[in-house]
Amino acid sequence: MKDIEKPKRSTVEIEQGLENLALYLDGLFRIPGTGWRFGLDAIIGLIPNVGDTLTSFASFYILLAGARYGVPKITLLRMAFNIGLDYVIGSIPVIGDAFDFVWKANQQNMDLIRTRATGKDMATTSDYIFIFGVIGVLVLILVASIIASAAILYYIFSSMPLV
Repeated sequence: MKDIEKPKRSTVEIEQGLENLALYLDGLFRIPGTGWRFGLDAIIGLIPNVGDTLTSFASFYILLAGARYGVPKITLLRMAFNIGLDYVIGSIPVIGDAFDFVWKANQQNMDLIRTRATGKDMATTSDYIFIFGVIGVLVLILVASIIASAAILYYIFSSMPLV
């Protein structure tokens, strides 16, 4: 049986602004004496619910860029999973904050774009329909978690006697 060669992907140059966004979100700061880096995602994520929501919208831009660079749909789905996991686990108090310092969803997504991109402006209409559907599901998860948090806070504060 003949060896089947995988088609080689061409090297696609990624916009510097996109690289910088991932760097700012996931690796802007370094702890001296270690190779450990963290970014604004971990810092802004310390603000309950609001921080993770804001950084998720910045992550959506990287997801859209994946479609623009012709990344296959299965890889776009993986990128969306990275963002969703970052948001859902990051929303959990204390555990989520620690998770945000080690899980680098944006850097992982940039690595996926670098390895799977077929070229700039290669997205088709179906790619954009798919990606907006995925982002819609992620936004529903964001909204549902915010509503759930508000309901929990309301329940806690309304059932406690004030005196």
